[in-house]
Amino acid sequence: MWKGYGLVLLSATGFAFIPIFALHAYNSGVNVTTLLFLRFALAALFFFMYAWFKKKNEKVSWSQLFYLFLLGGIFYMLQSSLYFHAVKYIPSSLAALLLYLNPIFVAVFSFFINKEKLTRQTVIAILISFSGMLLVLGAPEGKIHPLGIALAIGAAVIYSIYIIVGNKVIAHVPPITASAYIALFAALSFFVWGISTETLHFQFDAKGWIPVIGTSFVSSVLAMLAFFAGMNIIGPTKAAILSMIEPIVTFLLSMVFLHESVSSIQMIGGLIVLSGAMLVVTTKELKPKKKSTSISA
Repeated sequence: MWKGYGLVLLSATGFAFIPIFALHAYNSGVNVTTLLFLRFALAALFFFMYAWFKKKNEKVSWSQLFYLFLLGGIFYMLQSSLYFHAVKYIPSSLAALLLYLNPIFVAVFSFFINKEKLTRQTVIAILISFSGMLLVLGAPEGKIHPLGIALAIGAAVIYSIYIIVGNKVIAHVPPITASAYIALFAALSFFVWGISTETLHFQFDAKGWIPVIGTSFVSSVLAMLAFFAGMNIIGPTKAAILSMIEPIVTFLLSMVFLHESVSSIQMIGGLIVLSGAMLVVTTKELKPKKKSTSISA
């Protein structure tokens, strides 16, 4: 079990580096479209090579391919784009925290889409998280751009839809195969978008390749593989709870590498937000168990 815990914590740390790598890439002249195209293109290349080496090239049906396209080419593309733009306007620690409102949105969407009952514990958890968010946004450390808040919350909403659809798809497609196709379709979407809007370019400082490669391999490949491996040992619910350490790690990394700071009230609010989201996850665990699998960003 300790191995599983360690792998999931390693995964959360890898994901926590995303805004750090992104801001260093921007400072080197890499724009959002180019960074995300390279992130997913390199990740897709690695996943397909890994699947080939491990002889895990699983066949997928056309219907599964369509849903994988929705996951990677639409939902994950939108979520990543919103999140990576958000860190240009608000502190990376706040962007990561807002992204972790997704368990709340998953619970709400599941109520409307899957007709899952909203229990009293879930409603209380939602109220707890939003009260914490009021503390975070009501006592800002420095100027907080409303656009950045909107982009980060939008990323959380899109990611929630991604999780709901992904849980259905991943039950029939092996994680490595799903990750490979999701990354491939996301890369293709950013390529088409970049060409059509003339925002895809590679004229940036050579040092920009360091955060690009870091985003792809540390925050995509390593983080995803570690999450799947850890989840197989400890289960999806414990993995989801442990993953909530990500915004805390992002905050610590932001202090070290970006010299960001937040007020004490914001820190308390952030912990309240995470406790509400954690309550949602644990409440779902107490329901009658159904076969389900989680898919991570």
